Amino acid sequence: MNWFTSLLMNESVGRTVMIFAFVIAIGSMLGKLKLKGISLGSTFVLFVGILVSHFGFTVTPSILHFMKDFGLILFVFSIGLQVGPNFFSSFKQSGLMLNGLAAGSVALNIAVTLLIFYLLGGIDFSMLIGVMQGAVTNTPGLGAAQQALNQLSQSGAETPSISLGYAVAYPMGVVGIILGMVIVKRIFKIDYEKERTAATGGNTEEPARCSYRVTSNLVIGRQIKEISRQFDKEVVFARISQGGKVFVPNGDTVLGQGDLVRIIAPKQREAELDAMFGEKLTTEELNGQTGELKSRKILVTNKRLDGKSLQNLQLRKAFNVNVTRVFRSGVELVATPDLVLHLGDKVKVVGGDESLGLVEKFLGNSVKHLNEPHLSTLFIGIFLGIIVGYIPIAFPGMPQPAKLGLAGGPLIVSLLMGAFGHKIGLTCYTTQSANLMIREIGISLFLACVGLEAGEQFFDTLINGDGLRWVGYGLLITMIPMLTISCIARKCFKLNYFTIVGMISGTNTNPPALYYSNMIAENDRPSVAYSTVYPLAMFLRIVLAQTLILIFA
Repeated sequence: MNWFTSLLMNESVGRTVMIFAFVIAIGSMLGKLKLKGISLGSTFVLFVGILVSHFGFTVTPSILHFMKDFGLILFVFSIGLQVGPNFFSSFKQSGLMLNGLAAGSVALNIAVTLLIFYLLGGIDFSMLIGVMQGAVTNTPGLGAAQQALNQLSQSGAETPSISLGYAVAYPMGVVGIILGMVIVKRIFKIDYEKERTAATGGNTEEPARCSYRVTSNLVIGRQIKEISRQFDKEVVFARISQGGKVFVPNGDTVLGQGDLVRIIAPKQREAELDAMFGEKLTTEELNGQTGELKSRKILVTNKRLDGKSLQNLQLRKAFNVNVTRVFRSGVELVATPDLVLHLGDKVKVVGGDESLGLVEKFLGNSVKHLNEPHLSTLFIGIFLGIIVGYIPIAFPGMPQPAKLGLAGGPLIVSLLMGAFGHKIGLTCYTTQSANLMIREIGISLFLACVGLEAGEQFFDTLINGDGLRWVGYGLLITMIPMLTISCIARKCFKLNYFTIVGMISGTNTNPPALYYSNMIAENDRPSVAYSTVYPLAMFLRIVLAQTLILIFA
């Protein structure tokens, strides 16, 4: 057994890989355990890493540094690619509100930190900044603060207290956010199933599906295209029944007394439609009409259609069908003329059997084509993301420029690629399973490295030093802003619970909290909210960490 002892005790590539494999495997298994229906998922990888490092199984610092950053890059880049197609549209609808709430949370984090510093006194400010960055799980902000400290000391040596403050506060920063989510759930008596029903995976409200008997003079005798223009082309007439015959209408179709119509529209337009059309019907009443129309969900796999709008495709004229909805990454969208299709979208099409068959061939509907990996896109994006992350951003009065870092840069590039990559010939689609695999590998590597870094001094600081006091400070910095902003978001802005937890996860730049949010949501609404606020939150935390050190340290 000497060979095995030698493998465990001597530095080697095999030993390093074994340590990572053990930490991630055991952490992932423990993460599946549930306590009162709650599990921490990949967060347990962090705790296993701390224990392994505490017992002397460490990894070379340079390897830890590389693996941690690479894991984080993979995690944020996969998120950006998935939510990129919806990112800019979601920002137009509620992004300003979410980013305002995120900025308020960052301001409250700093306010609580400064209150602790002034009210309690005798605290090393650099340590407190480390605690704050650990409480909000912001590694790039920690690095920025360390650089500012090094410049002030002109020695180039790291200040131990800031790193240790971060390590002690980080685990409770992760747990504190998740605990806060549970508290908010209790406060507002959140029912997950009701929230899932109301949520569609993004910041877009689930479309309304309305059926009417035409009895109002407001629409009798009018063409469908006139009515559509009145609603800014946000409504789609899926089908119509005239004289017992059901067919796909076009813009020139004239509505008559007693016609039955099915309309797909944004939820907020439903009340206007009710007032305009008259008698509202159940779905079954229109479905029960005789006719040859059927509906089918068709997968977009034709690469030539990536980035094309429905208006450009003219499917109704070409195939006599009507596109009513588009399903993208769990988001259900109204098929408005200006809606741009992307690979992997599922299109709900209404028409006859022959027409549906032709549309299916045109759109592709081949899962095999989507399963082809596009590694070039992934690594081109990472390459460009790192360049963007290192671009210096100068601010007056600051001795050194701020940077978005290895998390912010790749995230911004992946969002842009997900939304506009088709314009430069890049295929940015990844299957949901492939995307989740990249995410899991990334977050697991990141957390394993953080745990292995912190483990050597963690327990000694926690038990024999001021660690417990630091943990308490970190919990205050985590919980007070999180609960305050969550209550404002729910009470004042009536936001969906899954949007709130995603927004809070992004504001705290907390990948484990996002993982937990996605797990309870079972949709992509947390990821969309996370990516909406993450760039601004990351930028603010990096800049303000340096600013606070330069002012108070």
